[in-house]
Amino acid sequence: MPPVFAHGRLRLYLLKLLDEAPRHGYEVIRLLEERFQGLYAPSAGTVYPRLAKLEAEGLVTHATEGGRKVYSITEAGRAELADRGGELADLELEIRDSVSELAAEIRDDVRGAAGALRREMRAAASATATPVEDASWAAAKEELRKAKQEWKEQARRAKDESRRAREEAQQARRQAKEAQERAREEVVRIAGQLQEQFAKSGGMLGSLAGSWLGGAPTGTAGAGPASTGTAGSGAGAFTAADPHWAGDLTPTGDPARDLDRLLDRFRDDVRDAARDHGVTPGVLAEARAHLAAAAGRLAETLRPSR
Repeated sequence: MPPVFAHGRLRLYLLKLLDEAPRHGYEVIRLLEERFQGLYAPSAGTVYPRLAKLEAEGLVTHATEGGRKVYSITEAGRAELADRGGELADLELEIRDSVSELAAEIRDDVRGAAGALRREMRAAASATATPVEDASWAAAKEELRKAKQEWKEQARRAKDESRRAREEAQQARRQAKEAQERAREEVVRIAGQLQEQFAKSGGMLGSLAGSWLGGAPTGTAGAGPASTGTAGSGAGAFTAADPHWAGDLTPTGDPARDLDRLLDRFRDDVRDAARDHGVTPGVLAEARAHLAAAAGRLAETLRPSR
């Protein structure tokens, strides 16, 4: 097994192949051989036990078609791939580098064999009183030419694969970084819109929104009467949205999943504030109006046309 598959990384690459399409075991073996330009072919004793282990862990499943097991990735398997996206990009790059190294070894072997063949032919020509027959000499030269041509072709394929892998890995890292930045900017923008909506009507939920979005009623002169804890009684003056809100949530690289986590944090913050301050029927009615407005703004923001 190539060193790139040490420490359980073959498991990660099997998930990648099954994420591309459902496959049976023989097809997985053939694809691995193709990725290594025929320089490495895993045995059935390497691939099938690992597929069985992935199935036992709930990461893949199988169906029987034509007497053969066809393996498919599960949602849990896709989740692991998403969590290890950076590691997978590095693995792809290392596979291409490994192909280049194997091709270099073949090149050295071919050179060594060609040199040995030349020496043997010269020694044979020197040891005999008769010249080497033209047919034998031509056959030897043809074998040497074919060996050189094969080495050049393998070296070219390995070089192309290595360059393509580096470009794909760089693009994957760049796209992941851009997605994380877009998700964070979108969340900050949505938070500002929610704060503006809540601040217009004030009240208990306005206080909760101010706390969540990084501010609270100022209580300073000219801001209006202080909130009494009943619907519509507060002025709702707040500070600007805190751009570092929920900064402890590490981005996963999947903007949709990051948005779900932020919505969970918002729900928890509002529940905590309601528990601390209490909820009256009037506050509940106002909360319903605020949440309906917030839901409408979020739905408009998340429309594909935007």
